[in-house]
Amino acid sequence: MKFSTKSLRLAGAGALLATTMAYSPAQAADDTIKVGVLHSLSGTMAISETTLKDTVLMLIDEQNKKGGVLGKQLEAVVVDPASDWPLFAEKARELLTVDKVDVMFGCWTSVSRKSVLPVIEELNGLLFYPVQYEGEESSKNVFYTGAAPNQQAIPATDYYLEELGVEKFALLGTDYVYPRTTNKILEAYLKDKGIPEEDIFVNYTPFGHSDWSKIVADVKALGADGKKVGVISTINGDANIGFYKELAAQGISADDIPVVAFSVGEEELSGLDTTNLVGHLAAWNYFMSADVPVNAEFIKTWHAFTGDDKRVTNDPMEATYIGFNMWVNAVEQAGTTDVDPVTEAMIGQKYPNLTGTEAEMLPNHHLTKPVLIGEIQADGQFDIISQTEPVPGDAWTDFLPESAVLESDWKDLKCGMYNTETKTCVQMKSNY
Repeated sequence: MKFSTKSLRLAGAGALLATTMAYSPAQAADDTIKVGVLHSLSGTMAISETTLKDTVLMLIDEQNKKGGVLGKQLEAVVVDPASDWPLFAEKARELLTVDKVDVMFGCWTSVSRKSVLPVIEELNGLLFYPVQYEGEESSKNVFYTGAAPNQQAIPATDYYLEELGVEKFALLGTDYVYPRTTNKILEAYLKDKGIPEEDIFVNYTPFGHSDWSKIVADVKALGADGKKVGVISTINGDANIGFYKELAAQGISADDIPVVAFSVGEEELSGLDTTNLVGHLAAWNYFMSADVPVNAEFIKTWHAFTGDDKRVTNDPMEATYIGFNMWVNAVEQAGTTDVDPVTEAMIGQKYPNLTGTEAEMLPNHHLTKPVLIGEIQADGQFDIISQTEPVPGDAWTDFLPESAVLESDWKDLKCGMYNTETKTCVQMKSNY
């Protein structure tokens, strides 16, 4: 199915389409609950985001088969922001003011989320954001269902330090807010752990970067003194393809210089020759290889929906799944899709995750999530080599002084940026 950058109204199931065609547009608007899908279907991020669009459509289809929500069918409104960050804001505004959606599921990069944020706060929209991010944010209008740094970046760094004996760190990222903020946190954390500044190499590249020869050579040179080098990768999108190919071209194996990635999962690996990547790592909160019944059922449903048994699942899909189902339950609890009652009902929602434990939505609009370290296998799947119990997500890191004094609590304090020293609610500063 081909999508343009204009909104497409898609019925979640064939039966729904047949039903809605019997009504006039005004009737259809009254009889459906509209769900905005704000993911790039073209451009550098399409490699990751198209699957999340399909995931939302699947979840809508499944919910409609159960009778919908509040007795109404769900209707997807899909737009393509085309990996263009300002266009995300335009499309969000279009979804809220023209299409009148009740909720949005979308964005991948933090720069796209930051672009959307002032729009949804102005118009009191609701966004579920399903991807790991840098933290340092808590909006009343956003539920962050991906990992905060304490649920991915910090545990991965600890694994390097404690399990692999890494002494030098190469922090490689795409040049935008998520890698820069995450690496700022990690630099502070590593120095606190006794790693000297000269043993921390930081490099940023543009989206879609393709020539990795010098950067990989520089990383390789870090280990000339015999110290163990590890790469922490916040490289996003299709730039990962060239990066991993260059590692193999320069003969770097996971035994030589391990790479732990925060934005590479099963979907990204499905487009790569993984032969030379075996042993490299990723840190997520879900892997397709999780051997539990609920995950097997999710994969079965995904394959049936797509008609393709080779389609993989990944972490942001699970985050979308959890957020969507919590939203459904919150709407049913509130008895309305109105944003304010739904956001209140969201806090405390619990839903089984796909790794065998339970996720809970906290007052800071972040989830509890287990931390998993996975090792890349030759078939493009991950061998789960480390897994924790669910960890509460932190909106504000403990490892930056200006953030350590901040707390987010939308239940009791009604504030996303509460200063525990001054006992005041601070207005969150925009850094779009």
